[in-house]
Amino acid sequence: MRNVLLVAGGGAFGSVLRWLTSTWIARNVEPSRFPWGTLVVNVIGAFAIGALLTLTFEHELLPDSWRLFLVPGVLGGFTTFSAFSWEALVLLRDGNWPAATGYVLGSVVGGLLAATAGMMMLRR
Repeated sequence: MRNVLLVAGGGAFGSVLRWLTSTWIARNVEPSRFPWGTLVVNVIGAFAIGALLTLTFEHELLPDSWRLFLVPGVLGGFTTFSAFSWEALVLLRDGNWPAATGYVLGSVVGGLLAATAGMMMLRR
C-alpha cells in the first residue's frame, strides 16, 4: 500500500507540474499553433528519467521509495514520454536495434493511427 501511495502522490504532483509548465509556456512564448508546452514537458521528462534511473541503477544513489515517487509517480504524471524514451534507450544500449526501431515506430506511428481511429470513430 505504501508503494501505491508513493506513486499516486508523485503522479498528482507530476500532473500539476505539467499543467503549470504548459500554462507558463503558453503565457510566455509567442503564440503559435506548435505545441511548445508538450514538447518542453516531453524533453524535460526524458532528461529527468535518464538522470534518475542512472542514479538508481548505475550509481545506486536513489532508494526504491524515491524511485517510485519520482519515476512512475512524478514523471508518469508529468509525461509518459519519459518512460518511452528510457525503454527505447535501454533497447538501443543493449544492441537490440530491431526491437528499438519497432518500439519507436510502433509507438509513434501506432499512437498516431490509434488517435486518428479514435477521432474518426467519434466523429461519425
